[in-house]
Amino acid sequence: MTRLDVTAHLQRLRRYARFLCRNAADADDLVQDTLVKAIARADQFRPEGDLRNWLFSILHNTFVSGTRTAERRSRPLDICDNGDGFEPQPEQEVRLELRRVLAALDRLPVEQRSVIVLVSVEGMTTDEIADLMQLPVGTVRSRLARGREALRRLTRGDGAGTASLRIVGGHDVQTG
Repeated sequence: MTRLDVTAHLQRLRRYARFLCRNAADADDLVQDTLVKAIARADQFRPEGDLRNWLFSILHNTFVSGTRTAERRSRPLDICDNGDGFEPQPEQEVRLELRRVLAALDRLPVEQRSVIVLVSVEGMTTDEIADLMQLPVGTVRSRLARGREALRRLTRGDGAGTASLRIVGGHDVQTG
């Protein structure tokens, strides 16, 4: 594991941390804590292992272990402020739809939200997430299915008209 290897994953770690923490400052703290732990435990990383999963596992476990307070988790979702790949397209309709989906995502329990983000945004498989979170694959798949259904219900109920959600690895779903 080299500095360059870790650097390649910083934006993804930060993006996931922002979904968990719900603001940029706490996310940066979480990523920093993750990197400090990774450096301290570098001898535990297996060269044949997946560095991305190892780093995400450290980040996730650091978050879950209680380093973030309930007050910090209740802040509004703030992910569109610095071009991390989440800036809405200029069309107003697209911006409104993105805000509705992000608001609905923000209302999901952290267990469902984190699985949806790891699958949909980070492109991880349920097997990788199960390994990362140290959960049975069935539990991860259940959280993903329940989270997707809750997200569909929330987006359908929060606005007028039909909402289109793209489920990574699945099919486009029309709700409404």
